[in-house]
Amino acid sequence: MPGQPGSMATVTEMPAPSAGGRPGDRARIHEEKATAKKDREKELLLEKERQRKKRGDHVAAIPPRALETIEIPDLLTVQELATSMIVPVKDVITELIKIGTMATINQNISSDVAIQVAKRFGFNAVVKEAGEEVTVEQEEDKPEMLAPRPPVVTVLGHVDHGKTSLLDKIRAANVAAGEAGGITQKIGAYTVERNDRKITFVDTPGHEAFTAMRARGAKVTDVAILVVAADDGVMPQTKEAIAHVKAATVPIVVAINKMDRPDAQPDRVKQQLVEEGLQPVDWGGNVEMVPVSAKTGDGIDSLLDTVLLEADIRELRANKNRRATGVVIESALHRGRGAVATVLVQNGTLRVGDIVVAGGTFGKVRALIDDKGKQVKKAGPSIPVEVMGLSDVPAAGDMLSVVSDERVARETAEKRATRRRDVRMAATGTQRVSLETFMSMPAEGRKMLNLIIKADGQGSLEALRTRMESLSSDDVEIRVIHGGVGAISPNDVNLASASNAVLIGFNIRPDETARRLAENEGVDLRFYQVIYEIEDDLKKAMRGMLAPVEREVILGRAEVRQVFKVSRVGTIVGCYVSGGRITRNANARVIRDGTVVFEGEIESLRRFKDDVREVTEGFECGIQIARFQDLKEGDVIEAFTTERVAPELVRA
Repeated sequence: MPGQPGSMATVTEMPAPSAGGRPGDRARIHEEKATAKKDREKELLLEKERQRKKRGDHVAAIPPRALETIEIPDLLTVQELATSMIVPVKDVITELIKIGTMATINQNISSDVAIQVAKRFGFNAVVKEAGEEVTVEQEEDKPEMLAPRPPVVTVLGHVDHGKTSLLDKIRAANVAAGEAGGITQKIGAYTVERNDRKITFVDTPGHEAFTAMRARGAKVTDVAILVVAADDGVMPQTKEAIAHVKAATVPIVVAINKMDRPDAQPDRVKQQLVEEGLQPVDWGGNVEMVPVSAKTGDGIDSLLDTVLLEADIRELRANKNRRATGVVIESALHRGRGAVATVLVQNGTLRVGDIVVAGGTFGKVRALIDDKGKQVKKAGPSIPVEVMGLSDVPAAGDMLSVVSDERVARETAEKRATRRRDVRMAATGTQRVSLETFMSMPAEGRKMLNLIIKADGQGSLEALRTRMESLSSDDVEIRVIHGGVGAISPNDVNLASASNAVLIGFNIRPDETARRLAENEGVDLRFYQVIYEIEDDLKKAMRGMLAPVEREVILGRAEVRQVFKVSRVGTIVGCYVSGGRITRNANARVIRDGTVVFEGEIESLRRFKDDVREVTEGFECGIQIARFQDLKEGDVIEAFTTERVAPELVRA
């Protein structure tokens, strides 16, 4: 039938029923599922956003990964914080302003501030452990290479209980008659011998210094001798010393001093020490208490034997066949010798010629001087020596390490110094004021600019003080908090640091110690010779328009040792380069008693009879200053140059 084939064809073309229904139905169902999934994700994000708004957090959309924990160092820049959170830098700066911190993109902020900002973006910021920027490669000490080393002893106790007298008696009794002159040599530590064994004593001024070094990570002491006067007993500083030694987990040996006094009561002292947690051995405890007399010398040998016994119990060992590591006990800047540090070698052997890095300074060991004042070629474990050749003065407690080459030492020292300065400035919670950044710093009400002025004369000082304070306006008050005559000293720098002031020198210069201190403390040092230039810079600073275009770079300093008058040539001076380097044709100023007497340039520079381009620190040379003949012995010639720099203040 005509209709049947058609009907059959129609039936054949129809698909068989299935659980998914028609193709169009499957597509529609798939699309509905996808839409529902997107709606759920959107609703989840909206709910998170509503919760954030309810808490008052940042209103920007936060991706799901924002709730993760991030690790941050104890000091980081705004850019680094933004990068770690994957948010725009401008948003981070906005949040910093909201919490009262003004910071640009490359400015450092402390970890506390960074944690606050991270919370506003929904991050849990955790400060990761951060030591020095660069760690010096350490060698492995195998057990078979370790050998016994002398114990290191620190003497602590109350004032006037005889610490110094006891140390002097120990040292005098253990120095040979031919070396008696060496007793006066003070390098902060020294060694004595008892039964052919050495003991090193660290001569710290008290438990404050002991604790300060321990706080810097310097584990110096093996045994602590606690000096208690038999006629006085336990006093407040005695209790403090006990607490500090216990915190350092160092074994204690008590020296009950002044036993020669008729009113000495050692049993009463022992009873008082028991109350402080120190139980004598003869009373069933574990603390050795030795009666001594620093005046007569009685009991000194017994005290040293007790110290050696404590050392044997602790099995003090070190490897002398490796590159040295040690700790700085004392340091100072000596005229003619440069930076000198007393180092207690803790492991390895320190030798003349080694390249070392100590904290934020480095150098090559030029000389080693022992506690008797003699030059030595090397120093082993537990031996104190004075080290000469460092580029700068390290801090007490800095660790000293021998490295492979000078490049490694320089990079390590520079990064450590930069990091320490940044951490110190961030820890103060306030940004150091400078004329460039003064107007950008936050302040409530009228801004105040503190100045410290040092001038070459009293007349100049009074004129400057009056002129500077007269520049005050309704928005800015200029206050001269201190004025003085003469060279800028470290005390001036410390005052500027404490009061957040700008330090201005008028026709005078700082000494090298003050200059380095100013760099470390971030104090803005400025030097002028014309009063109107100071006035102009202050006016620009008050308008927020001052930007540095040139910066002075000190190349070096040379001391005039001898003056020669040469006919048809002029005045030539024999000099010793005390710091940096002196270069030919460099700008130079002549400083006499801290006051600038002339500024010009170096016309001639010679080593013996040869013209040279430069002379470095530690060498002698002949210098002729162009158009200046009135040079005298004791003058200082400061070589410098200027360089153009970008503005420090970047405005958004």
